[in-house]
Amino acid sequence: MTSALPEHAEVVVVGGGVIGTSTAFHLAEAGVDVLLLERDELGAGSTCRAAGGVRAQFSDSVNIALGQRSLRAFENFGSRPGAEIDLKQHGYLFLLSNGDDLAVFERNVELQNSMGVPSRILTVDEACALSPYVVPDGLVGAAFSPADGHCTPEAVVQGYAQATRRHGGVVRRHCAVTGITTSGAEITAVRTDHGDVATSIVVCAAGAWSAAIGSLVGVELDVRPLRRQILVSEAVPDLPRTLPFTIDFDSSFYFHTEGQGLLIGMSDPDEEFGFRTDTDDRWLGRLTDAIARRAPRLADLGVGHGWAGLYEVTPDRNALVGESDRPGRFLYATGFSGHGFLQGPAVGEVLRDLVLEREPVVDVSALHADRFAHAAVRPEHNCI
Repeated sequence: MTSALPEHAEVVVVGGGVIGTSTAFHLAEAGVDVLLLERDELGAGSTCRAAGGVRAQFSDSVNIALGQRSLRAFENFGSRPGAEIDLKQHGYLFLLSNGDDLAVFERNVELQNSMGVPSRILTVDEACALSPYVVPDGLVGAAFSPADGHCTPEAVVQGYAQATRRHGGVVRRHCAVTGITTSGAEITAVRTDHGDVATSIVVCAAGAWSAAIGSLVGVELDVRPLRRQILVSEAVPDLPRTLPFTIDFDSSFYFHTEGQGLLIGMSDPDEEFGFRTDTDDRWLGRLTDAIARRAPRLADLGVGHGWAGLYEVTPDRNALVGESDRPGRFLYATGFSGHGFLQGPAVGEVLRDLVLEREPVVDVSALHADRFAHAAVRPEHNCI
């Protein structure tokens, strides 16, 4: 049974994934009266179906800054907000199969290094030594950062939610937003299936469902859902303890350690936009081919289990973060195109600052949703 809603909140955050819970935590920590609303269980949308990767290896300077700041937050998560997230910083390894991609990654590494990211370009032999399942055939080089890694999404969400409550914030599950009431150009309340809450500030952190929330106030959030599937293998004998998160950039096939096995994923170019989260075998042919070509020793692994989740995709594969001009005080952070989990800590800080109308810790003005109307796309190259 859902507890009674408060009659009023300074800020209502819509969405209980990593972006929403991080935002709620940072606001509550700052002394703001915040209410987080999640229509299902916390993290049930996309966050707890993510691969859990955390990195700062991007081509866009804003994404680098958000990733780098979030990495520091993940490193200190045990003390702030205070939870164990099983962080493993064994690095991210991008395997590169053509000269054009290598040239782009060389420029990206130069930019990353200028911002303090310890990434570097590797030879094929160095890459294969780091990730011993990889075969060198067809590779021309690789990019690697030892600070990157992966952790447990569920633990991050629960850590933020519990800390939000400790700081006086309110978290409500199984409470769906059904409308947003406005008067003139101002928000006055959020309507839910459990009653109304008076507020003047709403933060949309609804992931793949953000377009529907934006439409409640006439704000266009150009986000579409796209299914991605993941497999987890049975236990792998002699699993390398420090295996990096390894990505075959050409095919998008990737793997990292997950317990005693491997988590394995890959994009499906034939996947159509939609809210499907069932699993099927359609993508397995391409995945099998990619494994056979790049890591053939993994081809005979048994599958323990698998799942599907939703990417929240924008036209340029970059996030939407900002505040609408009308109605006033409708903020949003969505459309991360697979990068939301790893950027969640920093984005929560940014949204706290935007709510409090102060200079944000990272300048995200280039990620405003209006950029598409002005043909100001900002493509991110390092997507998988």
